[in-house]
Amino acid sequence: MITTLTIVSLLAMSAPDAEGFTPLFNGNDLSGWVNVNGAESTWRAEDGMIRCTGKPVCLLRTDRAYEDFILELEWRHESPTGNAGLFVWSDALPALGTPFAKAIEVQVMLGNETPNYTSEGDIFSIWGAVMTPDRPHPNGWERCLPSEARTKGAGEWNHYRIECLNGRITLAVNGKVVSGGHDCNPRRGYICLEAEGSPIDFRNLKIKELPTEPGPWAMSANEAEGFRPLFNGLDLSGWKPPAGNEGNWSVTGGRLFHNGQGGDLWSTRSLGDFDMVVDWRWTQQHQGEMDRPVIGPDGNTVMDDAGEPMTTRIKERDSGIFLRGNSKSQVNLWCWSVGSGEVWGYRTDGSMPADIRAAVTPRVAADNPVGEWNRFFIRMRGDRLTVVLNGKTVIDNAALPDVPASGPIALQSHGSEVEFRNILVRTVGD
Repeated sequence: MITTLTIVSLLAMSAPDAEGFTPLFNGNDLSGWVNVNGAESTWRAEDGMIRCTGKPVCLLRTDRAYEDFILELEWRHESPTGNAGLFVWSDALPALGTPFAKAIEVQVMLGNETPNYTSEGDIFSIWGAVMTPDRPHPNGWERCLPSEARTKGAGEWNHYRIECLNGRITLAVNGKVVSGGHDCNPRRGYICLEAEGSPIDFRNLKIKELPTEPGPWAMSANEAEGFRPLFNGLDLSGWKPPAGNEGNWSVTGGRLFHNGQGGDLWSTRSLGDFDMVVDWRWTQQHQGEMDRPVIGPDGNTVMDDAGEPMTTRIKERDSGIFLRGNSKSQVNLWCWSVGSGEVWGYRTDGSMPADIRAAVTPRVAADNPVGEWNRFFIRMRGDRLTVVLNGKTVIDNAALPDVPASGPIALQSHGSEVEFRNILVRTVGD
């Protein structure tokens, strides 16, 4: 519902001031901001501030990307050892297996002074971004340590002015430039506020976009709009634990852990056409060494010269993601040689045409080694499924005949320990 207050707020945000700055926060609600991977309770607008509980570790980002700009804001920590951050030129989605994104980070911290990092406005690259610091770091890190200490303590407001132009970034703390870097990449992306364990407030956020001719990096930002968290990183809100086996699914450190014991975990939300991002990884636990069939590109077991099924010995690990309330439309997680992403219920259904069974068989085994994070991108459009695993398309527009038009998703319990995080969904037509 659009109210008079909302209209006034939107008009205020769109109107530059005398210096050309436009508000990034309207002081009333979180319009213009996207909860990337946190709980609904993590971020709130209150008394002209964006207030953050600090938990879980997560991001709140702008709803659009920026390239060259000047950003000003104020922040204060409640705790004398508070920790948070501000990201610029960030990807829209978290990096694989982490609550953080590929970006250049401006540190927002109190009470931690070491030879390698400080609470005075460090600037550094994270999760695949690159930057050359204006002053060499004592250990060679891509991190600029501030030239002097200017940060005020707990309960006091600090002012940051961040200038980003042509791949160069500088930070002024309470009126004086103290740190910077150049040769940054990416140099286009989102602005993020970071929650990292302790309460923090932000206010008076405003931005002045600078004239720029888009460079070749302009399309390199991960501008994945519209995704919202299906898992909040704090608890099982939005999920239905298996009756009698509730303790087999737990949340710790922003990760959803399953101990391998009985009971699938179903979402309370039904999805029709959607895009979904899911990060997952195996623990070292497994179900023992087993001989498993070698699957050919047609979805059938490969036979040897004697006409016998070929097998390979693996350490068995198994789970999956059920789509639209249907265990047959299961995107597999496992350690079989064919690789994760196959749709077991359709591939093994002998009544299905050969082209259907072949299409739901992975084109390539794209799994990362056990213990490392993997990322699924899953797309459902009508009865068509696409699965991208770690950047490789393993299932491409495969037909799933008679798949339900809508339904919840489930994380499968199949005897193996497995961890999930960054479960994000973008729906179509809602």
